[in-house]
Amino acid sequence: MTKKITFPHIGSYYIPIKYLIKKTTLCEVIVPPKITKKTIELGSKYSPDYVCVPFKYNLGNFIESIELGANVILQAGGGCRYGYYAELQEQILKDLGYNIEFVNFIKNNRVSIFNIYKYVKKVNPKLNIFKYFYYLINTILMVIIMDKLQKNMRENMGFEVLENSFNKIEQKLFEELQGKINPLKLFRIYRKYKKEYKNCPINKPNDCLKVGIVGELYSIMEPYCSCFIEKKLALKGIEVKRFTTVTYLLLEKQHNIKRLLKKGKKYLKYHLGADATESVVLTEELAKQGFDGIIHIKSFGCTPELNAMPILSKVSEDYGIPIIYFSFDSQDSEVGIETRLEAFYDMIIAKKKK
Repeated sequence: MTKKITFPHIGSYYIPIKYLIKKTTLCEVIVPPKITKKTIELGSKYSPDYVCVPFKYNLGNFIESIELGANVILQAGGGCRYGYYAELQEQILKDLGYNIEFVNFIKNNRVSIFNIYKYVKKVNPKLNIFKYFYYLINTILMVIIMDKLQKNMRENMGFEVLENSFNKIEQKLFEELQGKINPLKLFRIYRKYKKEYKNCPINKPNDCLKVGIVGELYSIMEPYCSCFIEKKLALKGIEVKRFTTVTYLLLEKQHNIKRLLKKGKKYLKYHLGADATESVVLTEELAKQGFDGIIHIKSFGCTPELNAMPILSKVSEDYGIPIIYFSFDSQDSEVGIETRLEAFYDMIIAKKKK
């Protein structure tokens, strides 16, 4: 049987993931459709009631991809209950009658690049370790480029002079990244689009509103999950800052916990798990930098972030920085989120005027 491979959708990161799978396995890659209401309805229908939202989105993704012809699902992740998703999702899909191969790359609650190599070597025996690392390096470079340029976009798209100009540049970047690439070409792409973003006309005041986003990684990085909250903030003329990216998760996170605990010793003695330690420490850091407000995002029932919330309230009290909490579930109303966001905006505007 010809392998047709799919994976969970998360923001624009499908581009480097697709590249790595295609180049290493030489198989057809079925990119899961962008997440929509249908995705969450499918996932919720077959998920346990109290499982967190990323599980439901992933499961909905997989069913949509299987309907498009996928017969191999790749899953990877860890740090919290996410590390146990694969086994349960595989069983649910098999109970539904889907004949699929489910491949889990998690080892010791972390993604193992050698587990990935073992699998792709099995699928594509002609692949050698040098080619594998070449494609892996290209993939990581793509991720770094995307994260660096999107950081610039979050900080400035709320002040664009020509409507939708930043989004147009981003779409051109994504198209170019899906062409033929090598490290030198990736470097040139980065320089080209860094210049394009820099030359994009903006009208940004020196004392603009600044809001930081902290919380659970999937809810932050998949824009549909948070009802496109970053773009909603940009429409109000707000500079947005967040730290959680795939670059951070791949290259920094596992080496960063001791440093974070030392930095946040006023509030933390132990690691809270998953992304919660970062939520506390980065909130304090942004408060010290003079940010006007913090948005804390998590999926409903995310235990580590629930543990972080009382500490965040203390940070808010100590530094006088407003924090709004969003807990997303499959039943969320976008209208309700916009209403709360509007009230938060009015609050930080009033505070800034004082």
